[in-house]
Amino acid sequence: MTRLAADNLVVRRGGATLLDDLSLSLGTTGSVAIIGPNGAGKSTLLKVLAGIEKPSAGTVRVGDHDLASLSSTSRARTIGFLPQYFDPHWDLTVQELVRLGAERSDHLTVDAVDKVISTFELGGMDRRRWSTLSGGERARVLLAAVLVVDPPVLLADEPAASLDIRHRLDVIETLTRRGNDRLSVVVVHDLDLAFRFFERVIVMDRGRIVIDAPADSLIEDRRLDAVFKVRFERLKTPDGPLLRAMRDQP
Repeated sequence: MTRLAADNLVVRRGGATLLDDLSLSLGTTGSVAIIGPNGAGKSTLLKVLAGIEKPSAGTVRVGDHDLASLSSTSRARTIGFLPQYFDPHWDLTVQELVRLGAERSDHLTVDAVDKVISTFELGGMDRRRWSTLSGGERARVLLAAVLVVDPPVLLADEPAASLDIRHRLDVIETLTRRGNDRLSVVVVHDLDLAFRFFERVIVMDRGRIVIDAPADSLIEDRRLDAVFKVRFERLKTPDGPLLRAMRDQP
């Protein structure tokens, strides 16, 4: 099982501080949503945790190992990363992209590839090329390519942003179900999805973690209003509380 932790992360770029002495401990399992306003450092944090960007200071640990000491192959097998934006160098087909993702494992079967293509409803377009896909179709293909090896850790940056409502719910439910025996860390734009589906919510602002708490207790936290610079009305529904943003600040 793989535990992921960050210690005193700092990321500076062009004179700006994107992560400011940030520390975080993530368990071997669980579904974690990361929320915050634009520019809070959410995407930067995920890239550093995945080993795609190097911090200016601080370390990331995977289990007992420093992430920087792991080979790229070991990182790819341990951590699945789903970026917010992706553009392959070649105009590959859907099937080719999923099979490239599968090559991170030495033991993956053809059945596993076929299963993930079926799960994300890609069977009818497995021969279509990347350039012909819509934004929502591309998001589903990328998720299939990452999840085909079922990595112990999944880091996803707004994976449902370009999807229609049904597929958005399907993807979020798939990611949160993984939390039963894997670790899923997801940057989420829709606050209602974050609080409805995820066990733990991390709120970021200006490169720091402002709040880190179970979702069911955090929704009443008035610091949310200050971070997002709105007044949230808490609405009680049969499915749980919902947030409605109002213009005026308390």
